[in-house]
Amino acid sequence: MGSKTLPARKDGRVIIHFDYDCFYASVFEAKNPALKSLPLAVQQKQIIVTCNYEARRRGLHKLQLIKEAKKICPDVIIELGEDISPFRDASKELYNFVKAFSWNQRVERLGFDEIWMDTTDIVEYNLETLNRHDLENSFFQLSRDDPTAGFSFDASVLAGHKYPKDYIYPGNPDDVVDNLTFRLRLGSHLALYIRHQLEQQKGYTCTVGISTSKLLSKLVGNLNKPKGQTTLMPPLSQIDGQSNNNVIKFIDDHEVGKIPGIGFKLSQKLRDFYLGRPAEYDKGLIYGGRPEPVKVAELRNHPDVNPEMLEKLLAGPGSPHGIGYKIWCLLNGIDDTEVGQAKAVPSQISIEDSYIRLDTMPEVLRELETLAKSLIRRMHKDLVADDDDVIEEVQSETTTSSSLASKKWLAYPKTVRLSTRPRPALRPDGTRPRSFKRLSHSAPLPRFIFSLSTNIDSLADRLVNEVLIAMFRKLHPEKQGWNLSLVNLAVTNMAETAGVTKTASGRDISHMFKKQDDVLRDFRVTDFTPPPDSGSPRVEDLEEIDGGLDEHIEDKVYTEGDWDSEGDEDYEGRESLWADTGGIQSL
Repeated sequence: MGSKTLPARKDGRVIIHFDYDCFYASVFEAKNPALKSLPLAVQQKQIIVTCNYEARRRGLHKLQLIKEAKKICPDVIIELGEDISPFRDASKELYNFVKAFSWNQRVERLGFDEIWMDTTDIVEYNLETLNRHDLENSFFQLSRDDPTAGFSFDASVLAGHKYPKDYIYPGNPDDVVDNLTFRLRLGSHLALYIRHQLEQQKGYTCTVGISTSKLLSKLVGNLNKPKGQTTLMPPLSQIDGQSNNNVIKFIDDHEVGKIPGIGFKLSQKLRDFYLGRPAEYDKGLIYGGRPEPVKVAELRNHPDVNPEMLEKLLAGPGSPHGIGYKIWCLLNGIDDTEVGQAKAVPSQISIEDSYIRLDTMPEVLRELETLAKSLIRRMHKDLVADDDDVIEEVQSETTTSSSLASKKWLAYPKTVRLSTRPRPALRPDGTRPRSFKRLSHSAPLPRFIFSLSTNIDSLADRLVNEVLIAMFRKLHPEKQGWNLSLVNLAVTNMAETAGVTKTASGRDISHMFKKQDDVLRDFRVTDFTPPPDSGSPRVEDLEEIDGGLDEHIEDKVYTEGDWDSEGDEDYEGRESLWADTGGIQSL
């Protein structure tokens, strides 16, 4: 029998998880606050992809047919969500708003509607300045440099809800648990302050979890939805031989598929193992309850379950090394993964759509054209900026020209990736098995795509005819035929240009001189016109931009995202569960 030993817990961090309430509906509500009190649903194709809480109160739910929804709630207001640009733009705006409160820039986004924020440094700073003899009249400093920037709060109490509900503060200043309690308490007040700022300044409410890891902060926030926050209180580890700490008590009652990092395929394998037969899961796949839940406690306490056994059960092509140990840690509430550093540019840009049936070449060409146009538009949105509009902005009273001549690329993606999801053949009984397997093919992204003087339609047409058709035929030879439920188009492998961004590979010296010139202009006796800005490399300078990409063909099978837990409201990065009902533009 393998060992069930665990690593020591690391509870030195204070991590806040933000989850915007009914985000996609909230984007429409932020533009028109009158919708907040009305039943509102967002439509893609012929289904509801999300709805606000008033609509849910009246019996509507996600993945419901529009026709059915109107029968249940005739006065429901339907907003079209086919174009996800407004959601993406709102998500980016809110992310930048939250990031402004961070000192260490460890602010990581999951999909459009979730953010993790590592607040350890700001909490530690305020803990050191805390007057424990006058906790009721405390002041939380939001800046190291400006002692007046911050807010008053009562450090003797926790902000929001707590788990467990009957938690009693130990009251021993020298106790490790007491110190952790204070840090989590400070984190809860910071979370409450940011929540209120989001609502007052941006018009969005959110649900928040506070704990010492990404895993626990995400899970504990689910306890008080919507517009609530919950802190997981100590003890979080074994104390005085007692193994039933609050982490185990909290996580044990979760169904295995609800644990972030244990996605659809892994949870199916775990259920099958525990039940000793295939779990009856398909019945609840589209919407509703799952008929055969397996709790974390049941699985973890199974006599045969240990890291070695999980490795044998779950390891396979494409799975990371040590997956058994990772899942064992998650089943015990242990997660040491870092909150990602804020990025100036995305690691990839991905557009996809899903279909009832896509099985002819003319249809494929039409969809590739549509996806290519959307992808290039998004590249211009996320990767192109004015020369002076680059993270560390030059503060000036003059307006920067937005003409093409003043634009520059913040990063050049070097790889284009085409992914498809074939629909499995029918069973003898006429039913079709579920499949989430994606086929993928990658190739160098041609440099003509970086032309800012060519219209998007022309670029998309050239990309399809010169690159994407050949990639598609690599995945699906004509003689074999195909029936696709999803097509995804992405650009990856970003190479940041020299510039003023902190993560860029070099400094843009021309931008530095331009900034210096702006600052010193008022102090000069005579002025002069600076030479033309050399800037970052333009398209004509990109002869070697695709160099170094060894694998021109990269065929692989996709595995599911680590943190996209089942049932979460998220378009980006998630495989559509409702492709067979008509599809949805997922990215």
